[in-house]
Amino acid sequence: MQEVWIIDTARSPRGLGRPDKGSLAHIHPQRLLSQLLSAVAERNQLHIDDIEHVIMGCGNPSGTQRGDIARMAALDAGWLHSSGTTVDHFCGSSLMATLFGANCISSGMHDLVVTGGIEMMSLPDKPNMATDQHNMHLRDKHPITSVGISADVIATEEGFSRSDVDDFAARSQQRAVQAIDNGYFDKSIVPINNDDGSLALARDESPRPGTSVETLAELKPVFSDFMNYPMDDKHSFGDIARMTWPNLDINHVHHAGNSSGIVDGAAAVVLASPEYARANKLKPRARIVSSASVAGSPEYNLNEPVPSAQKALSGAGLTVDDIDLFEVNEAFAVVPLRFMKLMGVDHDKLNVNGGAIALGHPIGATGAILLGTLLDELERRELKRGLVTLCAAGGLAPSMIIETM
Repeated sequence: MQEVWIIDTARSPRGLGRPDKGSLAHIHPQRLLSQLLSAVAERNQLHIDDIEHVIMGCGNPSGTQRGDIARMAALDAGWLHSSGTTVDHFCGSSLMATLFGANCISSGMHDLVVTGGIEMMSLPDKPNMATDQHNMHLRDKHPITSVGISADVIATEEGFSRSDVDDFAARSQQRAVQAIDNGYFDKSIVPINNDDGSLALARDESPRPGTSVETLAELKPVFSDFMNYPMDDKHSFGDIARMTWPNLDINHVHHAGNSSGIVDGAAAVVLASPEYARANKLKPRARIVSSASVAGSPEYNLNEPVPSAQKALSGAGLTVDDIDLFEVNEAFAVVPLRFMKLMGVDHDKLNVNGGAIALGHPIGATGAILLGTLLDELERRELKRGLVTLCAAGGLAPSMIIETM
């Protein structure tokens, strides 16, 4: 098995996921993604006929995102000979797409692959909130409730209070604002243009400067009300939750301010074999050391980043102490809090430039965005090794360890 090198990463700014306010909401998803493909090809002087495969994540491949958006975006970018595959792995879609692309190279099948993901959360065609899509046979086996209710269940069982999750969220906002002001994201961000060539968006528009624990304390928990929201003709989401936790007094601590923001966005990652990179004078930025994909309890939904990271570390013969920086998606504040608690990771090494609570979570693109954020920060600090992981609905979690070169 040959090494896999990361040549480059890029992402769009994250626009508010609202059709009435988001600066990217009017752009066709294929066009948004194709602008990133064109950008990474141009700045790395890629021979586009050599790009054998484009593998993209999309967590809700419906509406204008359907129809194998990876292939359609590649065609829009002028990549006629690039095969295209779209991956739906919920929130882990783009990191899984990158894992699949890396496997294509390590196996010897391909030499040059572009991976990543996209999610236009402003699209009017919203996904069915029932993860099981109302498959009653599956529901009898696994009563899967809302991910937000699962987040509150985990916070209750792990002993995280409202002040714990709000404190984490406030720090995420503060770190993100500082990173933006200092230009830490500039290396990866590709400004997105309208079809007439004018600028649509150049900076993330989700962060809220001035957010504090005090302002967050004013927000009402969301998922206590969601317990009464109908899931089907007979059951609410709370009814489904009580099938798994009949005696648990759930402490509802999550709200819009300590959960991931709803945004539009896309990301791209250029992967190459060492032989191809050397022959074509492509300078690698990092190598993929190890990766993992695990599945566990779909009822908890969000608990698998820990075993996924442990599997990736074990596969590389590494320990937590060997990792310089961590990126753990902030789907809800409890996810990174639990990760730090169980893995023994200090907050000074995790999500050092904020995360999805401040910057937003374009579901099908977030994993690749976090990979690029991690690589940029490792290089900026002249550090060696980083780990990225994120939870995904249904009890899923991919992870990846990289080393700078």
